[in-house]
Amino acid sequence: VRRDIDKIDEAGEARKVYGGISALDGAAQAGVAYARPYDENRDLAVEAKRQIAALAATMVRDGDAVIVHGGSTCFHLGVKLADRNIRLYTNSMPLVAYLSDHGHCSLTIAGGELHREPGIIHSLTQAVPFYASKFFLGAQGIGPEGVLESHPLLVRSIAELSLCADQIVVLADSRKLSIHARNVALPLSRIGTLVTDDGLSDADARMLENAGVMVRIASASGAVQ
Repeated sequence: VRRDIDKIDEAGEARKVYGGISALDGAAQAGVAYARPYDENRDLAVEAKRQIAALAATMVRDGDAVIVHGGSTCFHLGVKLADRNIRLYTNSMPLVAYLSDHGHCSLTIAGGELHREPGIIHSLTQAVPFYASKFFLGAQGIGPEGVLESHPLLVRSIAELSLCADQIVVLADSRKLSIHARNVALPLSRIGTLVTDDGLSDADARMLENAGVMVRIASASGAVQ
């Protein structure tokens, strides 16, 4: 029963609460996933996120300038990059807190207000004072439409930061291909690479490749594809 509850919760079909599950609002019941709080999402598929982050870190070269968006998988990437000779820009409050005490990379912090949910710093008026070779971001869901998010602030920040990098790299475990969120943050045509785990289905891999997205797989054994 506990495993069934976990699966329902991870798919966004209901929320796990003490003693069982709780029904979602009307939009979620209609098949649209809700925006899970950062603290909840952080504890899901942790090992897959670490493997994905480790593979993504190999895409960064010394001297690079990179943007790392908020989110739990991107947090693991930031940890991997902490001691690298790079310039790193982030709007992630958890990652800022970590990098302020660990590592030696050059850190630029987004300006603006702190939004505790979804855990990012964002300004409605300030332009992003940074340009990067790569923009790394996560996703609540991924489908033929593109990167999907429920939280309007994430949609806005992703759109803004996507204009500030040469390449866009999405970090998302394979569960995300079965989650449908209400808003398209980026169309598939904007995504250069998806880094995911070896749970990706053949059908989803074909869908991504037909859209021109390069797929890189981080396997449980540590091998990469």
